Amino acid sequence: IRTAHPTAAVRYEHLDLASLDAVADFVERFSQAHDTLDLLVNNAGVMSLPARAVTKDGFEMQMGTNYLGHFALTSCLLSRLRKSPRARVVNLSSLAHRPGKIHFDDMQWERGYSPWRAYTQSKLAMLMFTFELQRRSDANGWGLMSNAAHPGYARTDLIANGPGNRGWQQTLGALMQPMMSHSAAAGSLPTLFAATAPQAKPAGYYGPDGFYELKGPVKEAFVARQARDQVVAARLWEASEQLTDVTWPSARGEAR
Repeated sequence: IRTAHPTAAVRYEHLDLASLDAVADFVERFSQAHDTLDLLVNNAGVMSLPARAVTKDGFEMQMGTNYLGHFALTSCLLSRLRKSPRARVVNLSSLAHRPGKIHFDDMQWERGYSPWRAYTQSKLAMLMFTFELQRRSDANGWGLMSNAAHPGYARTDLIANGPGNRGWQQTLGALMQPMMSHSAAAGSLPTLFAATAPQAKPAGYYGPDGFYELKGPVKEAFVARQARDQVVAARLWEASEQLTDVTWPSARGEAR
């Protein structure tokens, strides 16, 4: 960034979304340095771990990293977001949300772990969180714009650098990549649109405008029916509060 923009004010902070203690430590450091937060992009992710692994807090790794860590982080930063006049929260979902289901009877996959189904659950959870966060912001006067994006099939190292790099995703990806993918830079455009575009809408969802939304310019993305289930979203929210031990505020209160 500094090579391209020498006068940019940037800094690095360590944040491990697979650890609630690390989330709390980051929030404390951030809050000491900054009174307001204008934009939060919840982007961290792991994909299709071949064997079940858990976070430092005992959550299934994909659900913990991709969703629960972001849920806790956003809650803990809410007081700073509320001090911004036009704060946005952007959540990264995926095409994989479409077959997803929230398994309330075994959300941490302690029985019958499936790498792909665990991933789809985490990405569905992120999209449901997006919509529920907007509903609760509107109801409680938090003043947020909550929206989401997905990159399509972007040529990143998400699979290659992960523990699942010998799985079927890599084999299928190698066959599809020449025709069906676009660059990592192109894949970032839906996120940038959600984060910065004046045309972006509350509870919007953005992805590429191409076959199956795999690549192309930005458009409003398809949302699977289960992602709009408000009853399940409210239940997921309550379960997430219990799991992460965070409490979101009412109209007058503050989160802890």
